[in-house]
Amino acid sequence: MLKATLLKATYAGGKILQQYFNGAFQISSKSTINDLVTEADKQAETAIFSVIRENFPQHFILSEESGEIVTDSNIKWIIDPLDGTVNFAHGIPICCVSIGVEQDGEIIMGAVYNPFMNEFFFAEKGKGATLNDKRIQVSQKPELASACLVTGFPYQWEDSANNPIRIFEYFIKKGQPVRRLGSAAIDLCWVACGRFDGFYEHSLNAWDAAAGFIIVEEAGGKVTDFKGQRYSPYQKTLIATNGIIHTPLVDVVNGKF
Repeated sequence: MLKATLLKATYAGGKILQQYFNGAFQISSKSTINDLVTEADKQAETAIFSVIRENFPQHFILSEESGEIVTDSNIKWIIDPLDGTVNFAHGIPICCVSIGVEQDGEIIMGAVYNPFMNEFFFAEKGKGATLNDKRIQVSQKPELASACLVTGFPYQWEDSANNPIRIFEYFIKKGQPVRRLGSAAIDLCWVACGRFDGFYEHSLNAWDAAAGFIIVEEAGGKVTDFKGQRYSPYQKTLIATNGIIHTPLVDVVNGKF
């Protein structure tokens, strides 16, 4: 029932995104002028909530737009109804619904759905990861120097030895391919299926990465914070790789050039 509800809720959110995409909808800003929220974010969230509450009305919910809906349940739904809102608002089809399910403090299931590319990623703890029901795994790229990477930039950051621009500059000066898609959930899923060899980002929220995190791990990859420690969705920094290039990437994002 838990898996079926997750799949149904994710598809429900995706259907709303399809209805609004490239149409007329309201857009407003949150923390900065480019930190956007659209009518589609809110309506997708409503559709997702409806499915979850129909089956599990007492479950804890953490969602980007509504925040925490606290209960005493040991199961928490961590929801981003529209990851990649800026892309969506500009008609760029790199955006998705992302939902992770946490039980007793551990992510046990995740789904990421990009309805515009018809890609549905799913993982369950101990059972592997899939893309459109076909098993996926991370790349086998043997070294960081030849890896294809992806990153994201926060809306605000403090200047430091390893701020996002300095790390990006390091890779670019070496001729390293580094992409910036604008959706952390999709970045993680594309690491999981081997399109990217590694992903790093300086500032993420739980809803950005809860689902993608387990999808990468179940595809055979490694996910940590910037210190190389076990990743938790409740801290900001994240590095996800095929595992082989993980330690060298940790060194670079810590300014060890």
